[in-house]
Amino acid sequence: MDISSIVGLILAFIALLTGMVLKGVSLSAFYNPAAILIIIFGTISAVTIAFPMKELKRVPKLFKILFKETKLADDIEIIKMFSQWADLARREGLLALESKASEIEDPFLKNGLTLAIDGQNADYIRDVLTEEVEAMEERHASGSAIFTQAGTYAPTLGVLGAVVGLIAALADMNDIEKLGHAISAAFMATLLGIFTGYVLWHPFANKLKRKSAVEVKQKRMMIEGILSVLEGEAPRVIEQKLASYLTMEERRQISGESGAGGLGKES
Repeated sequence: MDISSIVGLILAFIALLTGMVLKGVSLSAFYNPAAILIIIFGTISAVTIAFPMKELKRVPKLFKILFKETKLADDIEIIKMFSQWADLARREGLLALESKASEIEDPFLKNGLTLAIDGQNADYIRDVLTEEVEAMEERHASGSAIFTQAGTYAPTLGVLGAVVGLIAALADMNDIEKLGHAISAAFMATLLGIFTGYVLWHPFANKLKRKSAVEVKQKRMMIEGILSVLEGEAPRVIEQKLASYLTMEERRQISGESGAGGLGKES
């Protein structure tokens, strides 16, 4: 479970509901079927028009990604693994890594190492793996774009809902008390539109982008590690090269140094 997503949602609703109570707004104001229909179903309709069904079918999976912790291998362990592979390859040759390839669970890493063992040149391996990463980035971008667009449509639909509500309210101005309630209900659509757009959909899109960036970074590190092993670089050199993908604290764990003079400074 992705704790930050759950905590963020809880805090968002607490902030909204507490703010409404402190301002003297009744929570019953949320029961506004017309506003809910215009904002929620209107947003769904707009997104359905904007994206092909093939991409929309992935929405349930995207929600699963949002609320489930992404399980990626530890970067430090990956670097140590490449260091061990480099040492073995330098001593016994690349074919000695065949047994290691069969133990790998990550399909991307397994494919890259297999290409190296099969004798493919570095340029070919880089091209194949880079294209795979770029294809993955494109898939991830299309997913986050759905939520980005939903976040763009929802606030505007909130204004539309308010306009519809005001038209209905101003149609009968004989009862001032009734008019006030009608205007209040009209602006509830604007509230729902802004809240869902900027507290739900846009943050969801950003979370997907961040998770994608972390996965892409790790795969690019794997590419460099595979090519370094293929080129016969020393284990220590590989550690120093791949440490550029780590934080300063993680670099210290790799280098075995506890001071500020690790493998490099963070930018």
